[in-house]
Amino acid sequence: MDKYQCDPCGYVYDPAEGDADSGIQAGVAFEDLPDDWVCPVCGAGKDDFSKIE
Repeated sequence: MDKYQCDPCGYVYDPAEGDADSGIQAGVAFEDLPDDWVCPVCGAGKDDFSKIE
């Protein structure tokens, strides 16, 4: 699964780790995150993330 980086702050969402603080279990692809999920560091929305090539 692809990793995505927050453009404003650099946080990397890694599906292998998930986002436990937001209740997102490991194994959840970025595309499958809820539409209202935000960056746990700066609060940016999913639209502010870029796929890491």
